[in-house]
Amino acid sequence: MSSDPGYHEPYELLSKESKDMHRALKSVMEELEAIDWYQQRADVCSDVELREILLHNKNEEIEHAMMGLEWIRRNNRRFSDTARTYLFSEGSITGVEERAMGRNGGGSQEGGPSSGPGGSLGIGSLRKEGI
Repeated sequence: MSSDPGYHEPYELLSKESKDMHRALKSVMEELEAIDWYQQRADVCSDVELREILLHNKNEEIEHAMMGLEWIRRNNRRFSDTARTYLFSEGSITGVEERAMGRNGGGSQEGGPSSGPGGSLGIGSLRKEGI
């Protein structure tokens, strides 16, 4: 077990890529936590100017979190593929999964950014010709 509480395996045995991904994931988690803290503080703040500063700081943390997420997306194929399925989609979020998995459940929107023309996921027909 690593002496660093953030690692679950011995640090020296981890690949450079795993170490960098860990850094990115932890950084995004910290940014998201800071967003939550600033929002809560702004909600209860009685001073208008201080509230504006807290909300400004929250928005800066959102920017930082998104930059980290983009790095993760660029460096992990599974994150990238999953982001393309869900982010900026329309309709029911769980319906997006249904459509991506080829099931006809969920939301009422056809298509979405991860699907091709006519709602196709671009994998073609699984039906054999002539059947």
